This record gives sequence, C-alpha cells and structure tokens, in this order.
Amino acid sequence: MSGAVAAGSVGEALTSAREALRAAGVDSPSLDSELLLAEATGRDRAALAAHPEEPVDAAAARRFGAMVRRRLQREPLAYITGRRGFRRIELAVDGRVLIPRPETELLVELALEREPATLLDVGTGSGAVALACAEELSAVEVTATDVSEQALALARLNAERLGLTGRVSFVSGSLPAPGSSFDLVLANLPYVPEGDWAGLAPEISRYEPRGALLSGADGLDAIRALVRSLAPRSGTIATAAVGLEIGHGQGAAVAALLERAGFVRAEVRADLAGLQRCVVAEAPG
Repeated sequence: MSGAVAAGSVGEALTSAREALRAAGVDSPSLDSELLLAEATGRDRAALAAHPEEPVDAAAARRFGAMVRRRLQREPLAYITGRRGFRRIELAVDGRVLIPRPETELLVELALEREPATLLDVGTGSGAVALACAEELSAVEVTATDVSEQALALARLNAERLGLTGRVSFVSGSLPAPGSSFDLVLANLPYVPEGDWAGLAPEISRYEPRGALLSGADGLDAIRALVRSLAPRSGTIATAAVGLEIGHGQGAAVAALLERAGFVRAEVRADLAGLQRCVVAEAPG
C-alpha cells in the first residue's frame, strides 16, 4: 500500500486506505483514513478535503502507510497518534492506559455539579478525570491514585503538559493513606466480566491493558473492594459522596452495594446513548 500512496494524490491515498480499512473490519474507515492522513501530512482534515488532487509527498506517504498498517492490525487510532481529546484537554495515551471514552465525562460532570473542595480519583489511568476536574474547577484539590506505576508515569506527564502539576497529587496504590477524607470520590475501575473478554472488539482485547478492564465473574470485584474501603463509619477513607462508572446493566447491583455499605440516595445515571453509565451516592448526613 505504501508505494501506491507515495505516488498518489490526497484523494487516492484516502480511497486506498479507506478500502483497506473497510475490508479489515474497521468501524469508521473513512474517518480513520482522514485522521491518519492529517496526522501524517500535518494538515487538517478540512484542507485535505478541499484539495483532494494535491500530491502526498514521499515522507508523508511513508508515515501514512505505516500508520494505516497499524490500524489494519486493529490498533486503536489513539495509540497510533499518541493522543486523545477528553472534554477541554488533550491527553497523551499509549498501551499503558485505557483510552479515555466520552462516557467517562459523566464523572467530571458530577464533580461540576457538586463543586468539591477535595476530590479523589481512584484508578486514574491517563489522568483524564483528575486532570479534567482540576482544569474545570479552579478551587478543587485533586488526589489521583493508580496501582500501575506505568499509568501514573503517563498521568504525571499529562499533568506537566497541561500545567496542572500543582493542582493534582498522584499516589501509588489503590487508595491514599487510611484516614484520608474527601468531599467526593470518583472512580472508573475495571468492570468487564471475565467471560466477556472474548467478545470484545480487537481494538480492546489486543491492545488495551487487560488489568484495567476485567474484574471477576460479574465485573464488580474492584468496585466491591472500593465500596468496602469507603463505607460510612467503617471504611478506611471518608467521603461525602461517590460516583462510580459502571457497565450497562450493572446499575442495580452497584446501587445495592453502596446502600448495603451505608450510603444513601444511590442514583443510576445514563449516558447520551441511554445506557447505564454511573452510580452516584452520598454518605448519610
């Protein structure tokens, strides 16, 4: 493919890539082709669309060919370009962390509703939730944890790139020191049941970190452990409220977990597609 791209125009390069990606089963072959060519050439998609007759120079063609070959192997676009937008920030991402999804923005919206003075983001990954909250809430003090040192290294890098190192503290491990207290705890923990692994898209099962996705037979092992640690009056970490991202269909089970632990007013919230996406609850009083 790279030879054909090297000798062709923008339009020819896009057509060639689009057809190859479609044959490989990629869901959005046209969009992905445009984004990859924009990345390879340094031009935006609008400029490429306006001038399909322009030639693609040899160096850009080689970059484009290499990126398309990676996408043909179903490597996620965000890992190929090395970045992903999340709300108002752009994050560096690679195979050390999950790719931030738009539905996770619900956790940030919860923080905007409550305007906490102190916030804990458990399982921060790339730092998406912690950094977006710090960027949009000027007065919040954010602590972010992760059991993966590799993920924390990338999250710290993102904080530096965004100028937020003074606003977010990163802690290695699942939780900060026992006895810590927060106005709000947010968490996007693993919630995929073990039995669902084989049915996941290749972009997920081949490339994203398995440990950040799977969580026992029903997908709730990590959430159970966190709820035990946050349980009012008996947990190791105190919080006034908690927001947990969940998988579709897990709302009732997670709400029940929170209520049995002593939380009140558990509420299941849906994303824009109408799918159950997070559960919010408050400590009594």
